[in-house]
Amino acid sequence: MRIVGASKAVTMRDVAAVAGVSISTVSKALKGTGRMSEETRQRVFDAADRLDFHPNALAQNFALGKSFTVGILTHKAAGTFAMPVITGVMSTLSKHDIAVIVYDDENDPSSRPANIRKLQARRVDGIVVVGDGTDSLSASITRGFAVPVVHAFAVSDRAEDTSLLPDDREAGRLAAEHLLAQGRTRIAHVTAAAPSRAVRERLAGFRSVLDDAGVQLVTPVLHGDWSRAWGVQAGNQLDIGAIDAVFCGNDFIALGLSKTLIGRGVHVPQDVAVVGYDNWSKFGAQDHFLTTVDPLLDVLGQRAAERLVAAADSGLEPGVELLPVELVPGVSSGAIDGSDESFFSIL
Repeated sequence: MRIVGASKAVTMRDVAAVAGVSISTVSKALKGTGRMSEETRQRVFDAADRLDFHPNALAQNFALGKSFTVGILTHKAAGTFAMPVITGVMSTLSKHDIAVIVYDDENDPSSRPANIRKLQARRVDGIVVVGDGTDSLSASITRGFAVPVVHAFAVSDRAEDTSLLPDDREAGRLAAEHLLAQGRTRIAHVTAAAPSRAVRERLAGFRSVLDDAGVQLVTPVLHGDWSRAWGVQAGNQLDIGAIDAVFCGNDFIALGLSKTLIGRGVHVPQDVAVVGYDNWSKFGAQDHFLTTVDPLLDVLGQRAAERLVAAADSGLEPGVELLPVELVPGVSSGAIDGSDESFFSIL
């Protein structure tokens, strides 16, 4: 589902029309090849600059066999969210025999300009900007490169850029549909701070399904942060007699909340069902205690790489593309048989 559009991309034909030359002359001028006067070559450059035209260097380089290398620019390669995205990108590019160079800011924003300069000095055929969350816009680097740039789990501050994100609104809908299917109607929501894009989108999807079913949240949304400690705190704030289900903003909140509820004598899921978001159990050795929504970040990375490779033939479609998420059943909502005691070790 694409939610941000842009005007039709400028083509080499447009540059040729403005410069008053043939398309082949434009191609040769931008590649630095062919015989032509410096005046003609400069006229092409001026027209390309005026139209903000960036030649599809990925297609050119793939066709000429010059590089077959893609750069990954990331805020923190070892980050909780970035790592599965990067893994997905690399696994897909390797199937196309494309090498990857990773430039990592290492959680230091001041490193970004130097990493961009290093990337500019490389002859990469494309770039994937990998984020570590979607709560803030990522400064666009597209204008600094003549190759395709895809943002993965990052939202560019330039609407014309290509950004791939998990569909957080659909995540909220899936959580609500699941809880309603489990017969839960006295539902609460515990999540992070309201300004977060993910918080807003998940809540909007969650409420839309509840509204359609004539069900209202039994308590105001509890906003805190993304931590397990906040889940513990929220678990102590909830009126356990008034609720039969809680949708949590992420798995950390859900685990902290579940532990607190059980400590208060609540049976999870018999008394209160709990649903989280992230599906971190698939990256560790934990049993599937939590019912959760998986943002499929590894698949998102694969899709980002596929978009980049496809750009060699068809270019990139600008805007934000929302990718599917999926509900993963667990014990905490009653979707899988289990008992509280079996999971005390992970709580």
